[in-house]
Amino acid sequence: MDYSLIDTEYQKLQSEANGVGDKIQNLAAKLQKIQASGNQEAREWLLDLKDIALSVQSEQNQMFSFLQTLHQSIPQVNDQCFTQPVQNQGYANQQQQPQQKKGFFSSLLGSGFGQAIEMGAGFGIGDDLINSIF
Repeated sequence: MDYSLIDTEYQKLQSEANGVGDKIQNLAAKLQKIQASGNQEAREWLLDLKDIALSVQSEQNQMFSFLQTLHQSIPQVNDQCFTQPVQNQGYANQQQQPQQKKGFFSSLLGSGFGQAIEMGAGFGIGDDLINSIF
């Protein structure tokens, strides 16, 4: 797998999450305007929107946690795949030299996705957006 594809897909995920946040923020602003004009139902709608925003935030936080876990396990998988000696079929006691670390996993660690996860960069709906609903 090409690690640049992972970077591209991560950027798309980040962009989609930002888009969802923008849409929620725009709807919240419209509802706040309606509420300010005296519509009594608008407050109830804002509460519903806040509940939806909290659910989306929770989902995005779980996705980010998953990505962090995945990223943190890559060095272990890399070590298992590329540094453990492999026994030769013909000679049970003779072992081949470990392979060098290279390829997909080491490339992924150096990718934009890997660096973003390593630095703890998140994405999605933030507390400031949810708090701005009220």
